[in-house]
Amino acid sequence: MIVCSCNVLSDHDVRHAVNTADDTLRNAKQIYDCLGCSAGCGRCARTIKTIINEACGECALDCQAGCPHRQVLNELKVAPAAP
Repeated sequence: MIVCSCNVLSDHDVRHAVNTADDTLRNAKQIYDCLGCSAGCGRCARTIKTIINEACGECALDCQAGCPHRQVLNELKVAPAAP
């Protein structure tokens, strides 16, 4: 599914960037940088953040204790819910 029509990025592109990046990607800007593009209208930022959270959550459940994705999962559990 296309999540960013300005850059024609799919949910697969975002998940692949999260799963293959050397550093833990936490926001849409980092995804854009990783994929060599930049934000256009910004309407996709919330969807990209959701995909990042889902991808990191899945990985963190399977990863070793030292995995940076596990830290992201722990932060998600502690963060207050969005209104």
